Amino acid sequence: MTVRRPDARLVALVAGMAAVALLVTVVVLRGEGLLAVVLALLCVLSAAISGVAVAAVRDGREPPAIPVSPPPADALHALDADTLETLGNREAVRAMRDRYRGPSADGEGR
Repeated sequence: MTVRRPDARLVALVAGMAAVALLVTVVVLRGEGLLAVVLALLCVLSAAISGVAVAAVRDGREPPAIPVSPPPADALHALDADTLETLGNREAVRAMRDRYRGPSADGEGR
């Protein structure tokens, strides 16, 4: 069974309406007791949920496709000392260099 997530626009709308309703309730009641504190905290929580949902709607758009280009010929400079130290093994370093160079020109096929 697949659980579908609600649309972020719907979540933002519902949370925003709940925040406004709670704020109006707190203002109308003018209470100073525990109920007013709980309602105010729920209002802040609803506003935060609404803000996060609005941010999700903004970020949900597909970014434009960036064409991928092959690495430049001097891509070996992308290997820094930390990467080489992490690899440690000479065969692993050689494989990393071969991967950055691409197909070898000498026909060895490594």
